This record gives sequence, structure tokens and C-alpha cells, in this order.
Amino acid sequence: MRKLIFIIWLLTAAMHSGAQTTYCNPLNLDYGYCPIPNFTEWGKHRATADPVIVNYKGDFYLFSTNQWGYWWSPDLLKWNFVSRKFLKPWHKVYDELCAPAVTVMGDTMLVFGSTYSKNFPIWMSTDPKKNEWKEAVDSFEIGGWDPAFFPDDDGRLYMYNGSSNRYPLYGVELDRKTLQPLGTRKEMYLLEDWRYGWQRFGEYLDNTFLDPFIEGAWMTRHNGKYYLQYGAPGTEFSGYADGVVVGDHPLGPFTPQPDPFSYKPGGFARGAGHGATFQDNAQKWWHVSTVVLSVKNNFERRLGLWPAGFDKDGVMYCNTAFGDYPHYITQGFTSWMLLNYNKPVAVSSTLGAFLPNYATDENIKTYWSAATGNAGEWIQTDLGAVSTVRAIQVNYADQDAEFLGKQTGIYHQYKLMHSTDGKKWEMLVDKSRNRTDVPHDYTELPKPVKTRFIKLENIHMPTGKFAISGLRVFGAGPGNKPDTVKSLMVLRTEKDKRSAWIKWAPNDYAYAYNIYFGTAPDKLYNCIMVHSSNEYYFKGMDRTLPYYFSIEAINENGVSARTAVLQSP
Repeated sequence: MRKLIFIIWLLTAAMHSGAQTTYCNPLNLDYGYCPIPNFTEWGKHRATADPVIVNYKGDFYLFSTNQWGYWWSPDLLKWNFVSRKFLKPWHKVYDELCAPAVTVMGDTMLVFGSTYSKNFPIWMSTDPKKNEWKEAVDSFEIGGWDPAFFPDDDGRLYMYNGSSNRYPLYGVELDRKTLQPLGTRKEMYLLEDWRYGWQRFGEYLDNTFLDPFIEGAWMTRHNGKYYLQYGAPGTEFSGYADGVVVGDHPLGPFTPQPDPFSYKPGGFARGAGHGATFQDNAQKWWHVSTVVLSVKNNFERRLGLWPAGFDKDGVMYCNTAFGDYPHYITQGFTSWMLLNYNKPVAVSSTLGAFLPNYATDENIKTYWSAATGNAGEWIQTDLGAVSTVRAIQVNYADQDAEFLGKQTGIYHQYKLMHSTDGKKWEMLVDKSRNRTDVPHDYTELPKPVKTRFIKLENIHMPTGKFAISGLRVFGAGPGNKPDTVKSLMVLRTEKDKRSAWIKWAPNDYAYAYNIYFGTAPDKLYNCIMVHSSNEYYFKGMDRTLPYYFSIEAINENGVSARTAVLQSP
């Protein structure tokens, strides 16, 4: 029966998505612009974070911070926006539904936003697709910042909340009928960065000036165990991750898993913190979480979707390896490689220091900007050789944007052309009549194309200059995949066993490496992608445990075999 349900879901997904079967992070959503004036003094920009996806009657509903509405999807591929403001008119704040709590109880969806205001309601709906809502509770007086609801299988209901670098996460049972607290909150978990290196605050986990933050609670039950997830150490950093503590009761006590559950400090789309875990219609586990930009403001962010699960020993894991490359929605990584990392680029014009090669450097924080947003501005990337192209992702950047808050009716239009010689061009993707907002537009080609040059030409921008943080071309190169990495070593000292210097012999034919690590040789669940270097300073370990490492090399043609697992005591 389960296999039959899975096949039906596959067919439904293909039908609804126009035969597209893959996706690529960051998710291509019509993100709203930051609505807060003093957060946009360095430039107006898109921003959201703190996502929740719930499965409601076979469809998926996505809520996140300050979007003035929510999305729904039949297949996790195509998302439809529903415009709605949940705050009442007298709430004079910019944070419209910040870090929302969303859950499903029976045939009812409940939604609540971060607040300690005594007159903030809990909303309920039995038809959210039609935007039909009413107040389940007029005033949820207990409030909570970064809240999360958890209805247990026994009919009891719980709420978790907390966002602080001084106080822990809290949990409390609620009356399922009145939605009011039964007793007082209890302490759930406080960070232990003295032990777990990944919890240290800072871009390089150096914890130099501020204690780490714990936030973004989410609860998942699996095989009788309770997995309380939390975000740490700070939403501004590439190492922003979700950890997990495990217990036998919704209110603990809990035992931490030593490594982060969702973790993505390298690659193009970095960060995987403050999210939510859910199951699709085939019972496959997923985790949605926050991707970090933090350029125009510390809270400039996007969303990412990652496969997740539980192993035979009950360890909760999330697979972010190649997490910003194309993935099949049902089968995982496509093995389509990035074809144009740091390859030659030509452009129509350049604005100031926003240089052309920033569009191919695999860093979402940097971008090329044309001098204008006019039709006819273009950027061209050379793959270096005729290659097999399978998909292209166009990641727009915000340069001189004019908007505050959620916008509807705006759109991007462009053309993608290709050539084998850079002289004779053919149409590859024509979006000259597109009428949708696609800031991270991803196109899976109907069939592979053999070509060398890809040219992106602007037709219409919704606002600002024509600016690109990533023109990313995926497929297969004409050569050989790299050899297995040699001489992997991990130098870990007694002075601070949370940290190590990882080094390996450079591979002349690799543009990047994946470092896998874990606390058991068969549980290397976390991955760090490193570009154009043969070393990495890793500060994310549990100081009390031995660690195990393996590495693989990456180029346009494929991935090498992994090295034998290396133990670092």
C-alpha cells in the first residue's frame, strides 16, 4: 500500500509541476522585501526566515517571517502565494507574523506569530487555500517568541518558545480545547558551547564577543522518541544550524545529539538553521530552514529545503551535501555538476565594484551588477568546453531596489541563449513573457543540450539594477571526474578539542571538496563544501568524543570516490 501511495504521489507531482522533477536551493519563492526602514539603510532587499511547512490534506503550506501571507504547493515544486495579514490593525509593528508557529490538529490548521502582547490571537482555518480564517483564541496571553506547537499522538498539546543568548528554550502543555497553558513553562535546553563547538557564536565559531543564541524550537515524534530541534548560534552566520535534543517525553528530560542536525556552512547557499521537519505524502522526511545572506542587513535571508530522516539507531539527520545543486524531489541528488565555477565571464556593463566574476564565484553574498536595469543588459558565461547542460539557476541580487514589504504583481523577464562557439546563438530558455516574481529562478531543461556558452539577457526587472549573485549552469562536462583525494589529515589538539585543522593534498582537477564528518564511522551525516582550497579550520566538534572524517573531490565531470574514513581521537 505504501509503495502504491508513493507511485500515485510521483504521478501527481509530475502532473502538477509541468513535468519538472527537480528543485534547487535557495527555494524560488516570491520573497517579500524587508518592511523595516532602519533595517534597509544599506539598501532595500528581500528577506525572510524561520520557515514552517506543514502537510495539510495532502498539500503543503509554507509560512515564514514578514511575508504578509503564505504559500501552498501540491508537490513541493510549484508554490502559490496567498496574501493575508494576521496582525490586527492596532498592532503597530513591522513584524507581521514573525517566526510563526503552525500546526495541524484534525481538520484544522492553527497559526500564531511571535509576540508577548496579550491581545495576539491564535488563528484557525479549515480551508487555508481559500484564505478563510477565524480566531481560535482572541488573546493568547502567555505569548512567546519563536513559538512552536506540537500536538502529540495521545491528544495532548504542547507549545515551545525561546529566542535568547541568556535563557533556554521553554515548553508548556496547553489545554487542547481552550488553548491556554496548563501550569507554567519549564526549561527545556540551554546551549553548551563550552562542549559543542558548533554552538559557538561567530562566522568562524570563534565566540569572541557574544554568547550564542538559541531559538526556533520545533518538535518531531518518531518511534516513541521526542526530538526537540532548535536553531543556533546566530542567524547571521554560515554555520547557522539546527541542533536536536532527544527524550522520552515532550517536556523532557532531553539528551543532545552532539552534532548539528541540519548544517550547511559551505557552498553557494549557506546556513540551515531555524526550521521545521515534516513528511510528504510518501512519508519521506524533509527539513525546511533558513539560508543566510546577511549583506545589506544581518537579517537578509532566504529559505532552503533538505532531505531528512532517522537512522536505525534513532539518530536524526539532514542531508545537505550538494544541497544547493539540483535534486530530484523524490530521489535526491541528480549528480548534475556545476559547470561554470569561476569560468570566464563577459558582460554588457558593470556598476562600480560589482564585478562580473562575482556571478560565478559560488558566493551568494557577492554579485555582479549591470550599470542599469534596462532591457538588453546581459551576462555571458563560458563553460570552457562543449558540455551537456541539464539545468540553469538565475539568482538575482537586490541593487537599488525601491520596495519595502511584500509586493504582488511584480515580475522578471529574460532570455537564456546558448552557443557552441560564442558567435552563433540559439534560444535556450525564453521567459520574455513571464509575469511572475522569480528571484531564484531555476529551470530544468526538457532535454539535455550540448553547448559551451550561456548568455542571460535582461528584458524586465521588477526594481533596481540587473544584478546577478549566481548564474549557475548544471550538467556534465566532457572530461573525467577527479581522482580520490590523497593525504587527508586532521590536526586536533588537547588545548581545545572542539577545533581542528583539516588539510589534504591539492587535486589539480577539482574545483571543490566535500568534507564529511560525524561521531561514528558509519554516521558521517554532516558535510562541508570547500572551494578552491586544500584546508579548512573546523571548530564544530564535541570536545568529549572522537570524530571521523572522509573527503571527496568535485569537478564539472563528477565526484571522486571518498577517502577511507579517518579517525581523530
